[in-house]
Amino acid sequence: MEHKMIETALCGGKASKGGVTMPYCMYLRKSRVDVEAELHGEGDTLARHKKSLAETASRLKLPVDTIYEEIVSGETISARPVMQRLLTEVEQNLWDGVFVMEVERLARGDTIDQGIVAQAFKYSSTRIITPSKIYDPNNEFDEEYFEFGLFMSRREYKTINRRLQRGRLASVQEGKYVGSQAPYGYVKKKLEHEKGFTLAPHPEQAEVVRMIFHLYAEGEVGKHSSCEPFGISRITRRLNQLCIQPQKNDHWSLSSVREILANPVYIGKIRWNCRRQVKRPAGGEILKSRPKAKQEEWILTHGLHPALISESLWEKVQARLAEAGNRPLPVNRQLKNPLAGLVICAKCGHSMVRRPRPEGDILLCPDSQCDNVSAPLHLVESRVLSALRILLGDSIMTWQPSDNPPDNPSDPELQEKALRRIDSELAATEKQLGQLCDLLEQGIYSVELYQTRSQALTDKMRRLHQDRLLLEQRVNREPVKECLAFPTVIHLLDLYNELPDPAAQNSMLRELLDGVSYLKTVNGRWHDAPDCFELTLFPKLRPNP
Repeated sequence: MEHKMIETALCGGKASKGGVTMPYCMYLRKSRVDVEAELHGEGDTLARHKKSLAETASRLKLPVDTIYEEIVSGETISARPVMQRLLTEVEQNLWDGVFVMEVERLARGDTIDQGIVAQAFKYSSTRIITPSKIYDPNNEFDEEYFEFGLFMSRREYKTINRRLQRGRLASVQEGKYVGSQAPYGYVKKKLEHEKGFTLAPHPEQAEVVRMIFHLYAEGEVGKHSSCEPFGISRITRRLNQLCIQPQKNDHWSLSSVREILANPVYIGKIRWNCRRQVKRPAGGEILKSRPKAKQEEWILTHGLHPALISESLWEKVQARLAEAGNRPLPVNRQLKNPLAGLVICAKCGHSMVRRPRPEGDILLCPDSQCDNVSAPLHLVESRVLSALRILLGDSIMTWQPSDNPPDNPSDPELQEKALRRIDSELAATEKQLGQLCDLLEQGIYSVELYQTRSQALTDKMRRLHQDRLLLEQRVNREPVKECLAFPTVIHLLDLYNELPDPAAQNSMLRELLDGVSYLKTVNGRWHDAPDCFELTLFPKLRPNP
């Protein structure tokens, strides 16, 4: 009876578009329930769905021209590239109908996503064919039934998500590890005779973790070495010199070492809720980020896994980390770099730092693996001052305050558009990074290709974050600074060399600049080009037209 009803609905409805017979396509996608079922040995979901829909198409004598398989899981349409392609083709009237196991497979996102799907099928008169029913968008009852199905699928998704979150929290409270990837020094291990995972020490990485903690707390004890504790920068250099492979990138960074030192997993704890997902609208899209939560918001429980270090060593390290904090300069030392905190490496995004040398101070990138060449500090400082004079000096005689805004879009408006563009690129890059693991697991990417693509996308995200930081600083600056008189600025520049110390010079430059991007690719030592570098200034002040 059910099959007869489907055939009647098809024959009674419209069989072509514009008198031309159109082909049909098939869309297959796994849900979270399907993934859980496969883990319990219920077989490949997509294969079962494909067979069922193929039988339906054969029974109805409808040609299936293309089969789309979504191999990535995503809550929204923006996270599902195959669905985006299908909707584009539906809007272009390329299909007379789409075979799908359930209408819920098309959209489980918010009401915006559901509306996009519903309108695409309605305005293109594209049928939705399931094994139990055919939905005709020109039939008001089918349209109502279809929209109600999408609404119920969203409710079901949220219910499943709440159940998953409660299950994860319960697992954390039981001491199980629920993260997707084990922290450095451990491997994930399936618990015997019960659900869930725990951690087991990695035979090689565990020793590296212990070495990091001991170096930071006690230093290196040896025949020709003292017991002075190492700093994070020195530990990073040591790890790279020893060619120890980190977990993700091809070299160690300051942040990766600091994260290990601050992670309580190494004393047998399970930390949860330290990076909650935050969503915010930007440029018409919903961007996701995971900022660090305050320590009092964490959920910290005793884990089932063994600790790698002792409680006493952990407390010693945490005390030293708290004492160091995030200060750019120790409290017992004076600032000697007038460009401190202003110059950013154009290649990796780190803040350039001063290093004393017998021939004079230099400015270099603290990342030992970055190939941005250093330069004498006084040359960079001189170039910054010269650029400020050139940038602001031409407007001294022509500058006049004006109450009327220019006809063209103002700089803040352009910067806001640039921020939206960068946010969009970041979201797309994050989505690509998330898809890499799926492609590797599906066997589409080899390990070598995965590593190459992952590194390229990571480098791209680093550059985008650097550009966004500099632009955000300009957007958030105080509007009153737009109206400062430039003769006063030039007067400040004239007094620069008369200021009492580098701290005062740094304070003055911070009033004029949001930041400076530094790039040098030629080694001046061998090419006699110490000043062959590029600077990009981001001034807080600008002359009015």
